[in-house]
Amino acid sequence: MPEDAFIRALTKVRQIKISVFGRNSGLTITLPVWFVHEDDTLWLLPVHGSKTQWYQNLLKNPTITIKVGSEHRTDKAQLLKSATTVRNVIRAFEDKYKPEIISRLYPGPLNVAVKITI
Repeated sequence: MPEDAFIRALTKVRQIKISVFGRNSGLTITLPVWFVHEDDTLWLLPVHGSKTQWYQNLLKNPTITIKVGSEHRTDKAQLLKSATTVRNVIRAFEDKYKPEIISRLYPGPLNVAVKITI
């Protein structure tokens, strides 16, 4: 798959599907999430912060598959806990999806973020 096809697909959607491995079951779990794409990075903001189940799964196995339309790729997620980084990711989400939507749909605690280099 050409890299540019994946990136082009990202520009056309507001939501992607991620797949992670269950930390206890080992099964693949797929769910839709919002994202922010900046340069060569995808940012994810877990809705319930470090309590989010898919985030807890990534703590055990950081392998993540991202599907956008018919395009997909598998990478290693970087789990970030720095307050400054998390604040910057929250701002990026607010810029893309509007602050009032983020405050309503992301109850938190918003104490972690996920970075995927693409």
